[in-house]
Amino acid sequence: MSQLPKIIKTKSAVKQTMSVEIMDEYGDLQTKEIACEHPLTVYLNWIEIVTLMTLGERPSALVLGYLKNQGFIEDIDAIESVIIDWDTNSAAVITRENTNGLEKKLEKKTVTSGCGQGTMFGNVMKKLENVTLPQVQIKQSMLYGLLEALTHHNETYKAAGAVHGCAVCRNTEILSFVEDVGRHNAVDTLAGEMWLKGETGEDKIFYTTGRLTSEMVIKVAQMGIPVLLSRSGATQMGYELSQKLGITMIARAKGHRFQVYNGGQNLILDVKGANASQQSNKTEQPSSYKEQN
Repeated sequence: MSQLPKIIKTKSAVKQTMSVEIMDEYGDLQTKEIACEHPLTVYLNWIEIVTLMTLGERPSALVLGYLKNQGFIEDIDAIESVIIDWDTNSAAVITRENTNGLEKKLEKKTVTSGCGQGTMFGNVMKKLENVTLPQVQIKQSMLYGLLEALTHHNETYKAAGAVHGCAVCRNTEILSFVEDVGRHNAVDTLAGEMWLKGETGEDKIFYTTGRLTSEMVIKVAQMGIPVLLSRSGATQMGYELSQKLGITMIARAKGHRFQVYNGGQNLILDVKGANASQQSNKTEQPSSYKEQN
């Protein structure tokens, strides 16, 4: 019978959701729950392997599964302990297996198309410390025009599904659209394209079909784009980074619906949604979120 490794945790669990205030397409404020991202840096015999972004529900299983699937470990009986430390957001796996040459193996890595797994290292955040993005005002009518224009893309998704799409836009014009099996592949493609063309991002909007996670916010900030738009939702770390970096974050955007998680003051509500006439009896909202003329 296998001897299970000793699992040590500094906390039994971490927060998996949090409440945030958003602004909808009518300028009304609502409270929504968003998923929490937690960085978990994995060490194998004290050698740093990767930083995983996770909900944190079963971290020891996640770490062991990752190391096994990536071929770093094979023998469960050789594992002495798994230490999950949420105070330092780290997971240390100690094994008796031979890990000589591990640093050499880490030099050659393949990034898969999986959307749920990501990496984020301190040096990336360090480079973003001095990033300041412009606060660009956008009209609700322009946003609806852009969402309509985007419906004419996603050709691979319409034909086969199983892909994400991303776009770099200016007003209602889609400058470049790309689909890939992972949203990170798609955003990296557009970033490389902008870099090759010598383009800057201050007058652009970035659209993605995927979730607005910390990595998506970081990559858009690296591109210098101040507005991030998605038909999907946002995570806690994506939300907090958008506040820190000054990115206008608009999620759940489809048709005439959207939710502004950050930068509501930058949206000019000149349409008030598809059912504005039905909303006339709503309570008046704080002045900072009223329609701007």
